[in-house]
Amino acid sequence: MISNEGARLGAAAARRLAQTGLYEFKPGLSDAEFARIEREYGFEFADDHRAFLAAGLPVNVPPEEGQTWSQPWPDWRSGAPDRLRDQLGWPTEGVLLSVEHNSFWYEGWGERPADGAAALATARHHLAEAPVLVPVYAHRYLPAGRGSYGHPVLSMWQTDVIYYGLDLVDYMHQEFDEARGDGDESWNPRATVPFWRDLL
Repeated sequence: MISNEGARLGAAAARRLAQTGLYEFKPGLSDAEFARIEREYGFEFADDHRAFLAAGLPVNVPPEEGQTWSQPWPDWRSGAPDRLRDQLGWPTEGVLLSVEHNSFWYEGWGERPADGAAALATARHHLAEAPVLVPVYAHRYLPAGRGSYGHPVLSMWQTDVIYYGLDLVDYMHQEFDEARGDGDESWNPRATVPFWRDLL
């Protein structure tokens, strides 16, 4: 059972995306499909993300020239497991890439080991304990967690992390409408998830 507010937000996000006319939708995920996905990949969807995917699965369209992601919407129903694992691992792998090649080090991990391999192993150990982020679209993510909802959507590119929506509903406006609202002073997202919020 998901929260009423999470269900409301997810349904509103699905309506907002449908109103853009950019995507067709397949039937939403069933309870049995959610159970299989969460068991197989080791996380639970946040309530609003779950309600969004239960309302309907957006269908990927052929990519435009130069587009980074050929299938930006995760295909939770029938996608290749390795591809879904890669999408789930994108935030962590991006941080590890920055540790290895850009001298990134998070102060909460303590002193950086002098040896590069040891630094990478230490970072990997700490990242295994960071909250799981779940792909919404391409490199836009929401925190996992049954019983949670209303988190800002984060855009993840290595350690370059920015807000892309106050919540899932606002995200659909920010990503798929012509005009983004982040120039508005009232647009003031607040990340809630440990570690990842510190990279913003």
